Amino acid sequence: MEKYKSVPQGYMTVGEVAKKMGITVRTLQYYDKEGLLSPSAKTEGGRRLYNDRDLVVLHQILSLKSLGFSLDNIKEALVSLDTPGGVADALAKQAGSIREKIKQLSASLTAIEQLRAEVLQMQTVDFSKYADIIINLQMENEFYYLIKHFDEYTLNHIRNHFDKESGMAFMDKFQCLTDKILELQGSGIPVESEECQKLASAYWEMVMEFTGGDMSLIPGLIEAGKFEDIKNDWGEKQKVVNAYIGQALDIYFGKLGTVPFGEVQDK
Repeated sequence: MEKYKSVPQGYMTVGEVAKKMGITVRTLQYYDKEGLLSPSAKTEGGRRLYNDRDLVVLHQILSLKSLGFSLDNIKEALVSLDTPGGVADALAKQAGSIREKIKQLSASLTAIEQLRAEVLQMQTVDFSKYADIIINLQMENEFYYLIKHFDEYTLNHIRNHFDKESGMAFMDKFQCLTDKILELQGSGIPVESEECQKLASAYWEMVMEFTGGDMSLIPGLIEAGKFEDIKNDWGEKQKVVNAYIGQALDIYFGKLGTVPFGEVQDK
């Protein structure tokens, strides 16, 4: 009992603090050594003593550490607790960090659930496609689910010719074009009209932009473009676009005197 008589009222030993906060004595000693949390007092015998203020600081440290902050970052993030405003600022920063972590974890959970759904829809284990899906989920590409419909030859072409910026720009451009096609189709404009034929020409130019002129990619695009397994609004719209622009392209190629799809299929 004698050793506890030297501990002033309102102070705790390193062992008591460690037990209260669920950490080890060695961790507290390390934080002291690194200048993160020095004890507020020491006994005559040199034992570390902590008070309630130290517990609040320790809670800051442990919370920031759980959020992935390095010890150097934590040193910079610690806020003075000398005034009510300082305490409030510390709690506000900690709350902000927690909200950001929740946001990150929520995004990770969503990505995992989306990847799981895609994995179950794929007929074979394909880690290359899994990786592509993960990358597109991280890019927040809403069309990530299209990846499973492409064959490996087409995917290699996409990997080698498009980065995040150019890929998203292409999809935005494609969306604008398909919206115009849907508008014509919804207005009942005939596929042989000059207006529709201009869009057919623009559509084919986009196909050539995507393939870089590699006609061997066309069969894979045709197969992927059937959208049979895509049960969402975008997939349903693309089926309407394909049916309408397909007829327009037949007329367009007829006027040019060429049948590029047939030529590819005959090879």
